[in-house]
Amino acid sequence: MKNMQILILFLIGAVLTIAGVLLKIMHWPLASLALIVGMTFEAVAGILFVWKSLRNKKDDTFLDD
Repeated sequence: MKNMQILILFLIGAVLTIAGVLLKIMHWPLASLALIVGMTFEAVAGILFVWKSLRNKKDDTFLDD
């Protein structure tokens, strides 16, 4: 998986998490689902980033592949 794809996955998770927080503040339905899905996306992106970073120790920059 390319680094740009990991970054996009993290950004999608961040948007979903922020939307879930706003929905939770307003007490709208599906807020908990948006939070769970968003944080899951962020966790998967973080795990993939750490795994890729540990596998490719020669990479100096994040966005280069």
